[in-house]
Amino acid sequence: MPFEICVKAAAGEPDLLGDCPFCQKALLTLEEKKIPYTYKLVNLSDKPQWFLQVCPEGKVPALKCDDDKFVLDSDVIVGLLEEKYPEPSLVTPPEFASVGSGIFSAFLKFLKSKDPNDGSEQALVAELKAFDEHLKAHGPFIAAEKVTAADLSLTPKLYHLDIALGHFKKWFVPEDLICVNDYMRMMFSRESFVKTKAAKEHVIAGWAPKVA
Repeated sequence: MPFEICVKAAAGEPDLLGDCPFCQKALLTLEEKKIPYTYKLVNLSDKPQWFLQVCPEGKVPALKCDDDKFVLDSDVIVGLLEEKYPEPSLVTPPEFASVGSGIFSAFLKFLKSKDPNDGSEQALVAELKAFDEHLKAHGPFIAAEKVTAADLSLTPKLYHLDIALGHFKKWFVPEDLICVNDYMRMMFSRESFVKTKAAKEHVIAGWAPKVA
């Protein structure tokens, strides 16, 4: 029996995959482990009754387990899948677990910033530079030669960063951060990523209310 996972539907396009980086992280884990699954799209601005009945918290991603209970939170879902399907292992070595973990919050601050002198751009560049240095020393992936959960968590966030900052601020990852740019190209073209990503216009539509 394939797993069933509830994920965000695109805003205004309820039949298309939406722009949630945490849903994509869960989908990437299923794809990379070659675990059979089906997904149900949930319109988060008008949550259907069937979804609220099975998942009263109304949050996605939500993974349906063997006992028909739903597991919430992408980290919990990833941990559960790793436990049930240990091969191929996606466990990130502890010393690499926090690599790049400050990038998403720095991106959010810069994206929402209305003051060019508040230091939010510099803070993001500093996070990306640190990531670039890490890749230079340990790449091509976060934990060297193989993809791990850390990559599957960070890549959807970098995808959102790339699209949202490019659209709303005409800002892109500096070209001199060669390792970061190479990493993004490599991960964005990976089969599992192409299959589970939201369309660019849906990422833009998802962020638009937050930068208004």
